[in-house]
Amino acid sequence: MKKLIYLDNAASTRLSSKAAKAMKPFFDTQFGNPSSLHEAGRSSKQAIEQSRSDAAKVLNSQPREIIFTAGGTESINLAIFGIAKVYQSTHHKPGHIITSTIEHEAVLECVKALQQWGWQVDYVNVDKNGLVKTDELKKKIKKNTVLISVMYANNEVGTIQPIAEIGRTISGINRTRNKQNLPPIYFHTDACQAGGVLSLDVAKLKVDLMTVNGSKIHGPKGSGILYLRTGINIEPIIYGGGQERGLRSGTENTPAIVGFAAALTESQIIKSKETKQLLALQQTLESSLQKIKGITINGPSNFAQTAGSKHAPSSHRANFTQKSDNFDLTKLPGTTNFSIKGIEGEAFMYYLNGKGFAVATGSACTTGSEDPSHVLLAMGLTPEAAKSSVRISLSTDIKKSDIAKFITALKESIKIIEHTVQEID
Repeated sequence: MKKLIYLDNAASTRLSSKAAKAMKPFFDTQFGNPSSLHEAGRSSKQAIEQSRSDAAKVLNSQPREIIFTAGGTESINLAIFGIAKVYQSTHHKPGHIITSTIEHEAVLECVKALQQWGWQVDYVNVDKNGLVKTDELKKKIKKNTVLISVMYANNEVGTIQPIAEIGRTISGINRTRNKQNLPPIYFHTDACQAGGVLSLDVAKLKVDLMTVNGSKIHGPKGSGILYLRTGINIEPIIYGGGQERGLRSGTENTPAIVGFAAALTESQIIKSKETKQLLALQQTLESSLQKIKGITINGPSNFAQTAGSKHAPSSHRANFTQKSDNFDLTKLPGTTNFSIKGIEGEAFMYYLNGKGFAVATGSACTTGSEDPSHVLLAMGLTPEAAKSSVRISLSTDIKKSDIAKFITALKESIKIIEHTVQEID
């Protein structure tokens, strides 16, 4: 079996050694139920509360504002349905929600479900770089708007959204609404992809609710949090023994919680170093891709484009950059999405897998779907170009020599697939 070169870190990351070490005692020697009153239970409870404090430090929040969940999807469901249930029970009618056209399916499927219950939903469009049109967002706000949910960084093309700017805008609107005796608009962001790269300071981001996922930051699968600002009431979606302030019942997964906190803390400590490494790897990858006939890079670039470079839909940087540890980023430094003219991305995925490379054609949550990426379509790509897309998401485990091997394998795959297509024709 060939050594696997893993290029799908937006889907899931390797568990870090620090997270694994932190988790180990809670599998074998400290396995007590955190709700139990004996010493074994209290030991687990203490570990959870320490993890809550550690996560709160990273988010610049209060520990009680951290709700542990079983991952990003559950956290998003709790945020959206939790807000909706309180509003509907208070006002006795459905409200209005705004989100973007490029959200993760966890957000999109939640708001679709609410539409079936009578809720109004508006979708904000994005530009050719995948950047949310903030002016359009403001125009969509109504008197009965309850929640706005915009992802921090996109999981398919990596575009970073101006979350702090949107948050400030909503805060200003809420001050006016308060004078008009209108209910406040709550702001949620899906920060699952942003965790290891961007600031998660909720005070600076001006968010009311934020989702973070452990498996995207070298933490364990089945771990995550919902940040819930003090003073905001939500209803649970899981009922039972009343754990997590009554908002997430069920015996706490102590190993996953401890592992999540360890990975989150570590990710912030090494963030600057890792961002620098990832940018260097991304530049090597993208400059090599631009030299291959028929390949177009989708979305914004973190690098100045040279004349004649094949970076589309736009050959210019996005009009928004996120400052992260002195790096100006328009997209995640580990994520590159590109299309290969005339060949479906899924064919490449299988060919490259056979050569020892793990890549993706889009979101891991929609793998197997025959539909083209809704993200790329929203950015203006044709269905053909969207279906020919491949996503590479790097980690610092990757070396420049691995990228060189990937480029070689990619070129070979193109020749093989083109030859096969010609024979069929």
